[in-house]
Amino acid sequence: MDTDGKTNRYASVEREIAAVLDGEPNVVARMATVSTLLHHAFEAFIWTGFYVVDRAKPDELVIGPYQGQLGCLRIPFGKGVCGAAAATRDTVIVDDVHAFPGHITCDAAAASEIVLPTFDTRGELIAVLDIDSDRKAAFDEADAAALKRILDKSFRT
Repeated sequence: MDTDGKTNRYASVEREIAAVLDGEPNVVARMATVSTLLHHAFEAFIWTGFYVVDRAKPDELVIGPYQGQLGCLRIPFGKGVCGAAAATRDTVIVDDVHAFPGHITCDAAAASEIVLPTFDTRGELIAVLDIDSDRKAAFDEADAAALKRILDKSFRT
């Protein structure tokens, strides 16, 4: 998909997410909605979901709402792409997951990945949004900007 097509698709799904989430206070319902609508908006997304900061083990992520094959149940901060994003609180884009040091393979079909930290209204890290594709180099800065905007509108307002 070219950049214009991707931008238009994100704008459309962003409006849909905002409409569905309007007035919904539950964070799990919000995560489930975001992961479902994003997953079905892009054919290249084979796994779309959240790993949530475990309140009992605050240096560990635990599986949250998602779409796709079985995900890893727990990921320590600093391990794999999700753990790296959680530890640094920065977006991580990986063009080839097999070349990423310490990549955790949950689905052998995954070829590239983008992971974004997700913050609440207080600016606290609550989760990471993880999206895998079966295509190499499927994600770029356009994806990062659109997904960050969706996360900010969904969880920080």
